[in-house]
Amino acid sequence: MRTAAVRAVLIASVTVTLSTVTFFLTLTGSWLAFPMVLCSVAGIIVSTWGVLDVWITRQAWRQRHGVVSQPSSTARGRRPATASGGGTGQRTYEAAAGPRTAYEAGAGQPRPLRRA
Repeated sequence: MRTAAVRAVLIASVTVTLSTVTFFLTLTGSWLAFPMVLCSVAGIIVSTWGVLDVWITRQAWRQRHGVVSQPSSTARGRRPATASGGGTGQRTYEAAAGPRTAYEAGAGQPRPLRRA
């Protein structure tokens, strides 16, 4: 996937350069402007295809393998309310709820998504 990303960036940069040269050739009225316009259109199509290929492949990989993330301390839920209203016998939220993610449970990797 990394080589595809490098290839997409190189194609996009060549296409931008080609489009700039085409613009200046069109301004000067050169005979080379029309063939360059055709090459620029082809370059834009190829560049778009390469960037979309990298983007879609990345999204598919993320969906297949998931993203391991742990919430910050501000993202945690509230502690469960107790009938006694406090006191010394309360368990903390972490102890009552258990691990918040598969990673904290020791699995090391998130579970794969279920296929329908």
